[in-house]
Amino acid sequence: MAGRFSPRPTRTTVRGGHVAVPGGIPRQAAAAGRVRTWVPDEPLDLGLVLGPLRRGPGDPTFRAMPDGSVWRATLTPAGPGTLRVAARGAEVRAEAWGPGAEWLLEGLPDLLGAADDPSVFVPRHRVVAMARHRRPGLRLTRTGLVMESLIPSVLEQKVTTDEAYRAWRLLVRKYGEPAPGPAPGRMCVMPDARTWALIPSWEWHRAGVDNKRASTILRAVRVAGRMEEAVRMAPAEAQARLEFVPGIGPWTSAEVVQRSHGAADAVTVGDLHLPGIVGFALAGDRDADDSVMLELLEPYAGQRHRAARLILLSGRVPARRAPRMPRGDIGRL
Repeated sequence: MAGRFSPRPTRTTVRGGHVAVPGGIPRQAAAAGRVRTWVPDEPLDLGLVLGPLRRGPGDPTFRAMPDGSVWRATLTPAGPGTLRVAARGAEVRAEAWGPGAEWLLEGLPDLLGAADDPSVFVPRHRVVAMARHRRPGLRLTRTGLVMESLIPSVLEQKVTTDEAYRAWRLLVRKYGEPAPGPAPGRMCVMPDARTWALIPSWEWHRAGVDNKRASTILRAVRVAGRMEEAVRMAPAEAQARLEFVPGIGPWTSAEVVQRSHGAADAVTVGDLHLPGIVGFALAGDRDADDSVMLELLEPYAGQRHRAARLILLSGRVPARRAPRMPRGDIGRL
């Protein structure tokens, strides 16, 4: 699961929510690329649909522009590609560049939630019903890519949001390649599996990534092909395959299939904040644990991830009782 640019988003709000996509006059004219137009059959909010793919406001692979467009740089099976998506009335216009352009345009409907069916969701709580009413454009994205969600999800294990986003930003900018086409400045495509495997240990350290997370990523990239095959499996089977890699557990696998598969039922367990938020919103229990959260979400079986996102979008969260977790930086040691 994975916010608005202001205030600064947390990992929970980004997973749950929304990237601000303001309206306005286009800032620049883009060079010609491959173009596709698509008309969704339901209301569509680009910020809500694509927001979970952004890893912080400085993510070099994602940019939301003042003209209302969203840019995305990614490594596809056909090679690196850049995608620009903009909604104009009822129509979505996409333009793509690079070797992966055709692959990105072919997968545009799934990326924007065409494979998702929000009509089957039945709210069982007033707070969920109100959130759904206010955000009719929520659809669950399906990227069809595993490693681009797996690596940043591993970086987010057991650390603060800022630490994880900083590590992703530093490593992608240093070892990725510039995004093809007229992408906004400093956008990059994430490194391929071989490049991740060759990153020296001291560079992981400088990025603030401890040995446990770095080792998990290295184990995953060695079997990147097998990881990517999981996109053709059912979400539960895909999670099981991902969890064969030591260091990848239910929290990480759920975070991945929510994006790669558009898995409507892949609720995140093991999260520090989500059980308390769900418990507070549905039962006034800010101290709920995973078992309580799963019990409260049982009426939404088959749609528990969508229910959790709507709860996060509702804004009904418990007041903070303690200072933020201090940010660590092992790169200074």
